[in-house]
Amino acid sequence: MIDFQTSPDRYRHWKLAFDGAVATLTMDVDPASTLAPGYELKMNSYDLGVDIELYDAVQRLRFEHPEVRAVVMASANPKIFCAGANIKMLGVSSHGHKVNFCKFTNETRNSIEDATENSRQSYLCAVSGTAAGGGYELALATDYIMMIDDGNTAVSLPEVPLLAVLPGTGGLTRVVDKRKVRRDLADIFCSIEEGVKGKRAVEWRLVDEVVPSSGFKDAVAKRAAAMAATSDRPANAKGVVLTHPARTITAESVTYPHIAITFDRTTRTATLILKGPSAAAPADLAAIHAQGVEFYPLALARELDDAILHLRANETTIASWVFKTEGDLDLVSGYDAALQKHAGDWLVREVLLYWKRTMKRLDVTSRTLFALVEPGSCFAGFLAEILFAVDRSYMLDGSFEDSDLPDAKIRLSALNFDGLPMGNGISRLATRFLGEPDTVGKAKDTIGQDLDAAAVAALGLVTATPDDIDWEDEIRLVIEERAAFSPDSLTGMEANLRFAGPETMETKIFGRLTAWQNWIFQRPNAVGEQGALKLYGTGKRAAYNQERV
Repeated sequence: MIDFQTSPDRYRHWKLAFDGAVATLTMDVDPASTLAPGYELKMNSYDLGVDIELYDAVQRLRFEHPEVRAVVMASANPKIFCAGANIKMLGVSSHGHKVNFCKFTNETRNSIEDATENSRQSYLCAVSGTAAGGGYELALATDYIMMIDDGNTAVSLPEVPLLAVLPGTGGLTRVVDKRKVRRDLADIFCSIEEGVKGKRAVEWRLVDEVVPSSGFKDAVAKRAAAMAATSDRPANAKGVVLTHPARTITAESVTYPHIAITFDRTTRTATLILKGPSAAAPADLAAIHAQGVEFYPLALARELDDAILHLRANETTIASWVFKTEGDLDLVSGYDAALQKHAGDWLVREVLLYWKRTMKRLDVTSRTLFALVEPGSCFAGFLAEILFAVDRSYMLDGSFEDSDLPDAKIRLSALNFDGLPMGNGISRLATRFLGEPDTVGKAKDTIGQDLDAAAVAALGLVTATPDDIDWEDEIRLVIEERAAFSPDSLTGMEANLRFAGPETMETKIFGRLTAWQNWIFQRPNAVGEQGALKLYGTGKRAAYNQERV
């Protein structure tokens, strides 16, 4: 089993150091500490285990260290910043693992960019030695790249000439969209093995600054201090320690304090029940800080984040995820109101940003997503966002026979319209009603109201509203039908349909990851017995099928 829970005392590949408002995150990969057998992590190369630690560090820097305003990413190896994804690991990994690895890697890099943009915790990359492939992509995720000008240090994306694959976890897109490198220069850059160094790297906008070795350390410190000075993060606030969410895993279930997951292996379905809060929201901001990691929206986000990652990596044959909620609408709305009221506080801001990132993780998950609104559900405010992240949603019209639970209702809040955007930069409701802007306005007019099945159907907020006579059969048929389709075609279909509306760097990255990496990672030119990825390091030359397709 791949476990996404870790902590600094368990890190094998990263070191964290703090100096007031500046933290340093140093890559120092242990070659022997691999996630699986069959390879070594030489030359500061990485596998999923290295990235799991990086993601954990980024999360802890945001929540545990409010005083940190700038983060310097560096390497403990002066000759190699990072050699990128480990080639031997890619050679022995299954296709599914490679694609999931690339997806998680890019989500982690997106979280670095999100920290810079929204948490005011800027990242600076100090490149000493070779930054190749995924190593340069890691630098690309930061806000500012400084590089030693020593005649040897270079940045490169050598996958095309060396491995017959693409820098598909965002490298190509960030080069032209984020760094705005000229297309013809980017073509040269991505076609050469040796990369670009020195002043040319600055002229081509591949890095921001080059500094001679003698002054590099001081220049990095000075730049980090200047970046930290622009942040609004509090200097004296107390952080929230991110203890591991409690979790019990069996063959048929995964259980957290606020989430219960059960599996139906016959229909290849996972049902996720998200439980509402058991008590009212804290009365004030001080009480929210006092609850810390137990603050309900934060606790739920952390559990759901871990659940998504666990299901992706360890339950690969599960075709569909069905989301339900249980709880009190008023209690959920109370927490929703607290999030909005205190959105200017650093901790509440981080909680909202975490929920936003978790919803985005759902958006790019290669599983069919359903939601069921039943009596006793509590889809309100930020929890209602799940209804608009799934592929289809169903709401019971009325109640079940002999049930004493309250009729199904949903309740919208301002967060459903502003505050939890998708990767395309607009809300899920705006994306849902792309051709019906008036419908968005009508839905917005209902904020705070309890909407029954008839009202929800009139607004188009769910897919269908069967009554109790048809409910069981209709839901069963929907799930069984989905299980009969090709997983490959579903992945392509869902990824295309979920991201209507504006194109952004983020949607480009994940769209291209879904299409290009799924295809290229299966082509014989890369992974065949005579493919470049298989033969890398052997001294043998790859044999390519020369057809352009």
